Amino acid sequence: QPVESGGGLVQPGGSLTLSCAASGGTLSNWHIGWFRQAPGKEREGVSCISSSGGRTWFPDSVKGRFAISRDNEKNTVELHIANVKPEDTGIYYCAAGGIFSDFYCSRASSFDYWGRGTQLTVSS
Repeated sequence: QPVESGGGLVQPGGSLTLSCAASGGTLSNWHIGWFRQAPGKEREGVSCISSSGGRTWFPDSVKGRFAISRDNEKNTVELHIANVKPEDTGIYYCAAGGIFSDFYCSRASSFDYWGRGTQLTVSS
């Protein structure tokens, strides 16, 4: 079961890192995706990393500001967000799945295990 942490209140233009860890078990065998859900909107994929860490995916909307990394020895995956914007506000979820591709990374249905999310609020 993934567990997210690192959310909070951030001013526009700031940066932060969200973390995903495993509550029991290991993340190292899984492709990991990050999704966010803003109030009143559907959950959207914002990043994905393959189990080895060798492949990543980002939608055009966050390219250049979001980065993803993983440390399989520490059993963690991190989402790094730079130059945060008010539209980044939402609940960020970490999910584990067995398929990696640009097609599958963007779809919540591709992932099998989900965390409960961590809230990010961007406001001055």
